Amino acid sequence: MPNTTLTQESKVVPVGSSPSAGAGYRAWVARAPKQPMTVENINPGPLGPEEVEVAVEYCGLCHSDLSVLNNDWGITQYPAVLGHEAIGRITALGSSAKGLSIGQRVGVGWASDSCMHCFQCMSGSHNLCPEVRFTIVGHRGAFASHVRSHWAWAFPLPEELNHADAGPLLCGGATVFAPLAMYGKPAQRVGVVGIGGLGHLAVKFAAALGSEVTALTSSERKFEEARGFGAKRVVATSDSAGIQKMAGQLDLLISTVNVALDWEAIIGLLAPNGRLHVVGAVPAAIPVSVFSLMMKQRSISSSPSASPAVIRTMLDFAARHNIAPQTEHFPMSRIHDALARLQAGKAHYRIVLDADF
Repeated sequence: MPNTTLTQESKVVPVGSSPSAGAGYRAWVARAPKQPMTVENINPGPLGPEEVEVAVEYCGLCHSDLSVLNNDWGITQYPAVLGHEAIGRITALGSSAKGLSIGQRVGVGWASDSCMHCFQCMSGSHNLCPEVRFTIVGHRGAFASHVRSHWAWAFPLPEELNHADAGPLLCGGATVFAPLAMYGKPAQRVGVVGIGGLGHLAVKFAAALGSEVTALTSSERKFEEARGFGAKRVVATSDSAGIQKMAGQLDLLISTVNVALDWEAIIGLLAPNGRLHVVGAVPAAIPVSVFSLMMKQRSISSSPSASPAVIRTMLDFAARHNIAPQTEHFPMSRIHDALARLQAGKAHYRIVLDADF
């Protein structure tokens, strides 16, 4: 195996699970689309001066992992190590890493690096950096014994959070919290389309912010659970009459699904100056008449996950308001069972993998 000893630029304190002495990482590796992953030893190479190394304890399983595994978006770089909702303890710090310490528990989400000098980074929108690095594309993710990131993308966890269930906050939670942070207003009427891994967190966050929340779901079995998450009203997406009765009533509507909808009817739910914000990766174009926007001064927008500042705010907010994902756990050694459950739409609501290398 190639030498993995860290350079003198890296500060390493011996920690039981650290691979820094040359043992390498263990990781679930995908070598082709739609094929089973295999456990392999990986040589991580020298730790960069601004990098941190994290021993993975837990990692959420996101539908984006499945999309990248299957190369649904055409951006996968094989061999790939997936997993981008990681929770673990820091085992090594580069010499220029700031604000973190060995042994500290942190989370790493959808992005693991950005250039730190462009206009977007310097203005706080690191997630919009033209050089932002996705944790699972061209970078080794967290279905592994260890994961690395730039220090600014490793987020200390508030002590009040249950760290075993916190992983999905790093991607799913950040993704739905971002539009609430950008466009949220007092006494707002917020709708959430899709009460799944992202949607159930959107309902929880919006309710905690004081919004009147309407949940729209294709599954009637989720009606009572949606109310338990904080929704005041729940409507089936197949209920055309029910949706028609809601026309013009929502100030902000967050769509978390990745399937086509009756977009004209969805936009019709918006009040004057209302906004449809799409965070679900819908593969097909969204057709819309300009008049349905123009005559009521409505808007359509979208966003990719969140900036470091918004993620830190979200974690603090979740800790203060006791907001946590609803999860089910699998040992990481049963990763293929977990992926099959996710692909079958049976996850309730987020799956977390417990590292057991």
